[in-house]
Amino acid sequence: MTHYRSVFKDETRLDINYVPSRLPHRDSELQLLMKFFNFVLHAPEKMTQRALITGPIGTGKTALAHRFGLDIAREARRFGTNLNYVHVNCREYQGSLFLILLHAVSAFHPNFPRRGYSAEELLNILLQILDERETHLILALDEFESLVEREGSDAVYKLTRLQETRPRQAQRISLLCILRNVDLLKQLDASAKSTLQSNILHLEEYSGQQLIDILNDRVHLAFKPLAVPEHTVSMVAEFAFSEGGNARLGIELLWRAGKYADNENLAKVSPECVRKAVSNIYSVMRKGDLDSLKPHEKLFLLGIARVFKDKEEAHCTLTEAEQAYAIACEESDVKPHSHTQLWKYLTTLSALGILKTEVTSAGSRGRSTLIWLTDISAEELDRALSTQLLR
Repeated sequence: MTHYRSVFKDETRLDINYVPSRLPHRDSELQLLMKFFNFVLHAPEKMTQRALITGPIGTGKTALAHRFGLDIAREARRFGTNLNYVHVNCREYQGSLFLILLHAVSAFHPNFPRRGYSAEELLNILLQILDERETHLILALDEFESLVEREGSDAVYKLTRLQETRPRQAQRISLLCILRNVDLLKQLDASAKSTLQSNILHLEEYSGQQLIDILNDRVHLAFKPLAVPEHTVSMVAEFAFSEGGNARLGIELLWRAGKYADNENLAKVSPECVRKAVSNIYSVMRKGDLDSLKPHEKLFLLGIARVFKDKEEAHCTLTEAEQAYAIACEESDVKPHSHTQLWKYLTTLSALGILKTEVTSAGSRGRSTLIWLTDISAEELDRALSTQLLR
């Protein structure tokens, strides 16, 4: 019986809900958020704040908000200030102001009844709770789009102009709204929109190197030493970068690739594990793409698939591909085509998105062509092509 081993030391560090102690390349944004809300540490009853975090999927908006919530709450305890941070995913609560406020109230009273109140009544109850506890609440509204799309300006107005209904009383609720595109606010009327446009923190897409840094940070936390080679991390980062700098996708790919490594009882997470993980998430190898290939294009691609099945590196050379192609031709009892013709096949396969190529300098030996399988498992590709070529 084969002894089971795992490449993970703590896979929970790759969970979507895990909040790392540090967020690579988001330090300045975190510091700016702390400055926006610094008043809660010194004069929480004197004012409220409203801020927005915007940016594309996978740029760390939710992680930044959670890290900020943990940090500001820790600072408040150090200053002896009463502060609560409540994070609500508006989409999870169907964009309903009633359900969002019910969640906020339940953070203080877990058994609070779910029926018998309107959204306005829940808002007043929440304020009453905060008054009784003499505490300030930072209410983070994640996927804020859902609330705006379902309930529009009225809900936003009620939340942002809350203090105007209770003049000369302690100010209790600040808002942190998290959304992808600030243009959504154009849907709001002027009175609701004006209260949300002063403090906007936009997160840019991560660069390729930034994604490598983020993934290496998670590798250190989640995997055993040396279990994830650098070329594997670079491969994951490159795919995440191609999907809009999506760090969340990159982290999920790391986890899935680790699971494939465990399933095959490997000591390391190989590029083939990554290709299988990508294929599992986004299966882009359409049957029609392979059907449309000419016989020698299929044989060339079959040779490349076989190279990657036995190769730990994320790329191979054109020379290796040609040698494997020659063997595939011999097995099929056909004469290999010329080097020039293989260049044309390489162009076709790259255009289909099955391969990626790069011409690099190889020192005194001239230039070398490197080949990558993008997001297709070599094993799956070998199986599919072998079946077609046997017809």
